[in-house]
Amino acid sequence: MPITLLWAVDVYGRVYSLSTASGRWERADDRLLELKRVTAGKGRSWGIGCDHHVYLNILPSETSIRYREETYENQRWNPVDGFTEMLLPTDRWPWSDVTGMNYQPLHSFQLPSLSWEWEGDWYVDQSCGGEPSQTGGWEYAVDFPANFSPDKKWNSCVRRRRWIRYRRYTAQGTWAKIPLDHPKKPPLPLCDISCGGWEMSDQSGRYPYLWGVSQQGQVWFREGIHPRVPEGSSWEEVEVPKEVAQLSAGPGDLLWAVLWDGNLLVRTGLSLDSPTGTLWKEVDSPQKEVEALHVAVGVSVVWVVTKDYKVWFRRGVNSHNPCGSGWISIGGEMMMVDVGLNDQVWAVGEDRGLYFRMGVTQSEPSGNGWIPVSAQWGNSKEIAPPRDDSEFGGQLTEASQGSVLSCTDSDSELGPADPPANPTNTPALEAEDSSVVPLGADDSPTPPPNMSEDASSAAQGDSPKPFIPTSDSFITSLVSDREKTPTPQPSITELPQAEIGEPSAPILPTLETTGQDVPWSNVDLEGAEAARSAQAMGPSQGDSSTVATYALGLETSQGAGEEDGPVWTWITGGGCDVDASSQISWLSPTGPLTSSLSLTPVQSAAWSEQQQQQEHREEINKKPLERSNSVWVRKGALRWWRDWKPQRWVDVGVALEQSTNSAGKKDSIFFVYYTQYDERKYIHVFVNEMTALVPVLRDCHYAFAVYTTQRTRQRWPLVLAAQTEKDMNDWLSLLSDCCCECRGIKGPPSRQAMWSTTSKGDIMVHEPSFSLEAPTHTLACDLMYWRQVPGHLRCVESNSLGLVWGIGWDGTAWVYSGRNGQQPVPGDAGQLHTQTDVRSVHVYENQRWNPMTGYTDKGLPTDRPMWSDESGLKECTKGNTHPPSPQWSWVTEWAVDYNVPGGTDKEGWQYAADFPVTFHGHKTMKDFVRRRRWTRKCKITPRAPWLQVPPIPLSDISVMPCLAQSRMEQVPVWAISDKGDVLCRLGVSPENPAGSSWLHVGTDQPFKSISIGGASQVWAIAKDGAVFYRGSVSPQNPAGECWYHIPSPPRQTLKQLSVGRTSVFAVDENSNLWYRQGLTPSYPQGSAWELISNNVTKVSVGPLDQVWIVAEGVPGFPSETSGAVCHRLGVGPMQPKGQSWDYGIGGGWEHISVRGNSTEAPRPAHPAPAGLPRSPVPPRQQPQANGNIVGV
Repeated sequence: MPITLLWAVDVYGRVYSLSTASGRWERADDRLLELKRVTAGKGRSWGIGCDHHVYLNILPSETSIRYREETYENQRWNPVDGFTEMLLPTDRWPWSDVTGMNYQPLHSFQLPSLSWEWEGDWYVDQSCGGEPSQTGGWEYAVDFPANFSPDKKWNSCVRRRRWIRYRRYTAQGTWAKIPLDHPKKPPLPLCDISCGGWEMSDQSGRYPYLWGVSQQGQVWFREGIHPRVPEGSSWEEVEVPKEVAQLSAGPGDLLWAVLWDGNLLVRTGLSLDSPTGTLWKEVDSPQKEVEALHVAVGVSVVWVVTKDYKVWFRRGVNSHNPCGSGWISIGGEMMMVDVGLNDQVWAVGEDRGLYFRMGVTQSEPSGNGWIPVSAQWGNSKEIAPPRDDSEFGGQLTEASQGSVLSCTDSDSELGPADPPANPTNTPALEAEDSSVVPLGADDSPTPPPNMSEDASSAAQGDSPKPFIPTSDSFITSLVSDREKTPTPQPSITELPQAEIGEPSAPILPTLETTGQDVPWSNVDLEGAEAARSAQAMGPSQGDSSTVATYALGLETSQGAGEEDGPVWTWITGGGCDVDASSQISWLSPTGPLTSSLSLTPVQSAAWSEQQQQQEHREEINKKPLERSNSVWVRKGALRWWRDWKPQRWVDVGVALEQSTNSAGKKDSIFFVYYTQYDERKYIHVFVNEMTALVPVLRDCHYAFAVYTTQRTRQRWPLVLAAQTEKDMNDWLSLLSDCCCECRGIKGPPSRQAMWSTTSKGDIMVHEPSFSLEAPTHTLACDLMYWRQVPGHLRCVESNSLGLVWGIGWDGTAWVYSGRNGQQPVPGDAGQLHTQTDVRSVHVYENQRWNPMTGYTDKGLPTDRPMWSDESGLKECTKGNTHPPSPQWSWVTEWAVDYNVPGGTDKEGWQYAADFPVTFHGHKTMKDFVRRRRWTRKCKITPRAPWLQVPPIPLSDISVMPCLAQSRMEQVPVWAISDKGDVLCRLGVSPENPAGSSWLHVGTDQPFKSISIGGASQVWAIAKDGAVFYRGSVSPQNPAGECWYHIPSPPRQTLKQLSVGRTSVFAVDENSNLWYRQGLTPSYPQGSAWELISNNVTKVSVGPLDQVWIVAEGVPGFPSETSGAVCHRLGVGPMQPKGQSWDYGIGGGWEHISVRGNSTEAPRPAHPAPAGLPRSPVPPRQQPQANGNIVGV
């Protein structure tokens, strides 16, 4: 790691540097230098002097800074004298720049400042166009605007040559004054500067830009800074809507400013082409009642200190979103903060100590605690000399002129105090503010024994309130006195502000003087007023020679003769290259502390025992290390499907930002940063608003869709894709964990969960609430949160006892082993198993008949592609067709599929009159087109909590629904095999969810759908569409006795049904939803079918007769993919058919099951009618609806 410097300024304007390779503060070599503020960048630092000039310090390097000055000598040929300097009136100057527009004689070039020196004299550049020439450096041309060449021709009427002179920068390693701009008008005196921009996103390593704020609130930008001109050339004013008090520029393209009214301004549009930006945007202070005091900006972070010294962190800041999205309160009380390299944070505490924010990383930019900068100060070469009156007076004059570093930048004119008539009668004083401190010459900690209680009480009544000292002059005096009296002085106990009394506070122990005058040190005008008041009250304070002492909270291990610790006022880490993993000796959180960790103001208090001081200090030292509010960030790169024209994949940057407050509550935001027409933009999604994270099939990418309530309503999910399967799974897992955490969802799905599958085979789960089926204030379907469960299935069925069965695309039966409703057992490796699923991918070969060649692949221009999908809208060949997603792999080769609905001939062809009509398996005279289906199998092998139930492949399954409080020894499970056989699973229970064996139920034809409802009602649909009811099914007779045929709806063929507690719904092949009327306990077959709705592909009826479907499409969104989850509203005992549909998430949903959701909404208690009290008749128990049909 290269050696870099940390810069700091004390209240006197003295500049100190701290190297990462050492542990001692080093003062600048220029002892007369006094700066108010410093800002640092890579390899250089800038400062504002007390003389209002700007200073530059460039770190020494092996490569010197050289700048080449050049000018051109121009001549024209005439027949008399040849080439001379006598030019035509329309020609350029005889000495000019390369353009000829500016007059540049040799004598006009001056050194820009005293920091430069000439390396030599002017000389002619003998190379023309980079090649040596024998023409003395002359270049010839027909006329001046033409192209020059070293070859002289017969028509060469003009010539020129270049003169060069180098100058070298000689002020590296020192603070050099930047000259005022001439002839341009310089800016008014500056009160703040900030450098940044050297890590612009478009070009890294560029030299920094410099910004300044004048005392009138104007913003200035330093132009012309580049590697050969480190000082820049001129100042340019940047218009601002309001007066600015302070600003901060980050290494990238962030610039924030604090207004005088306490709000903040953000500059947008910063780039290499527009370094001053384009527009200001105003941001409110973190607290409306407290104004902002200071702002610090990094690459993608913003820190703010308010006037109550609270520290705040801005969320969501990025070059695409420079304004951020919200404020996070950070522990600690600071006077100012600075963001350095690697977004590391430095601060000046309220106790005037320096602090570093530990734990700041790219993933946790807010860090996790403050630690002090525990470097040593002083130098063996610097020994504080003894002070006398004349010496101190000289120091005071110097400090008065340049060391005033208050927030108002005002100068104090207060001189030294007049010496008292009696040097032994120096009164004890307490100044009101932290500016002026009376000093004594002795360092004895023992109170004078002749001090009476009367004098003490008189001093208490007349002395001003205690204050916080900000000057270190009295510390220097005490250090010099230690040569005479090395006895250590215990510090004063620090008390909270609420415990400090009013002017009646007791007088502190004082020190006896030895005949020296009492020196005074001024820091600001407010302190000077306190000093004058103290001087006026001096003679009436008492007769004892006393002096007040104050605890600064500073501790040092330095020996006598070394300078005491500075009282800091400014710090900048822009040039200090450290990070959270750096091993820096003075940044050790467990090492010796050189300053107090107290983040509260140091207050004067009564004398206390040394042991109490130590205990109190140890208690305070722990406070900054306690974890406060923090921000965690995960960044990455994905691809985003831009679903507006032109629709295409766009490379974007993404970031997940999670904030944690002191109570442990977390709040997360997901950002997507993209660029459109060279304009940086972003999309943000609050994680608590996400409703689903669904893997999708998009162009063989590892893609997933992010749904929110608003995007669900608009049918406009945010589709993202990763480069690898691991990246996609990592982001899905991270986002899903954040979503579950903010909703309080933990562990596996509950027994009441709603299960569903997508057309891709992913398993999704929703945890229901009481309001989901409430008759009033029903939870909107688009507000439901769906989370993914590992595995891959085609359909899932469940019940309220925690039994979950599923069927894969290859017909394999699976049972869930994830401990529904229970916490996972640590170390239980049996939770996850290897699951396999196989599915077929199809393409269609199409041909058209013509009289000459018969069937051929040459179709009409209006025909579908000769290789297409089933719809014929998309061209799909065997070569460009891939598995559904990269997680799948081929296990077979392409082969003709003969198992196609409608049948095929011996070659697998199906025939039709034209492509849009129905195909059949034999050729007729009117058939002019044909097709055949090619199939290829692929396999996926995930790790999931599912156990295989061998050996029979299934096509449909149903688990008997029941209420959550039900108790059943065996749970009926009915299924249909892939051959159409009806099966009943025996031995199924919550303890043995897979059961023991299959029981075959006899039928006279193959079946395709089955469902079992309350009271063991079993309904089924045969492959020809006929409906059957199984009679006499009971726990004692689980297979029943016989089938009863139920008439189907007229001219309709049913394909799927679902039975609830008292209702039966079915779906036909035309996507119509039917309801069975007239179901009663005495006649469970019902009486007639009633059409409810169309646009339905699957239906699920729950144990409370709630109705959910998978809709074929969403009205108003014709381009939406088929498969949307919908909820039937208004379903109740008096209205079993419901009233309307509530459309939820989609498309691409394949199956849904609500048969485990028996969560009933609480019924409000009916108030007792007014009037006479009711008779004490015991309440009658409410009968259950439908009698024994409900009993399970």
